[in-house]
Amino acid sequence: MALTLLLGGARSGKSALAVRAAGAWAGPVEVVVTAEARDAEMAARIQRHRAARPAGWRTVEAPVELEAALRDAAAGALVIVDCLTLWVSNLMELGVDDAEVERRAGEAAALAASRAAPTLAISNEVGSGIVPAQALARRYRDLLGQVNATWAAAGEQALLLVAGRALPLRDPLAALGDVAAGLAGAVPGGPGAAPGG
Repeated sequence: MALTLLLGGARSGKSALAVRAAGAWAGPVEVVVTAEARDAEMAARIQRHRAARPAGWRTVEAPVELEAALRDAAAGALVIVDCLTLWVSNLMELGVDDAEVERRAGEAAALAASRAAPTLAISNEVGSGIVPAQALARRYRDLLGQVNATWAAAGEQALLLVAGRALPLRDPLAALGDVAAGLAGAVPGGPGAAPGG
């Protein structure tokens, strides 16, 4: 298990699963956190997450410099990245443009995937609801979706968590299986083509 992406909505069990999985790791564990305690609610949330982790795990605060945190992680340590959701919003808040966020996401994902020890990366799936009314919210939704796709592509596996349960996410063409093979050999307008094709 090199890189695993854990996706889901708020309180879907992503962090809890990462802690459970890391608890079975025989070596050291490092938790790279991207949250900052900017208000009482966030401070309480951070404290809850810390309390759920064993005291011996190392915590690395990296609200922006995720790549450096991954580079500096101990070679034999399982790393939890919690989370890409806030990392992207932190970069946007600093004025980093979308192309640079995507470039940095690719670099960070490649670093995580190349580690000898496992990396568990956590992110929210925010694109399943209604289209946001504000342009900034639409930009964030789209950018985070692209970052999530980048990490999923770099990873060995991706899981979608709902109500504390996980669904494996497969490569879309592999999931299509024989249908994809049939599509590859289909001639537009030929036998078996869809009406109007």
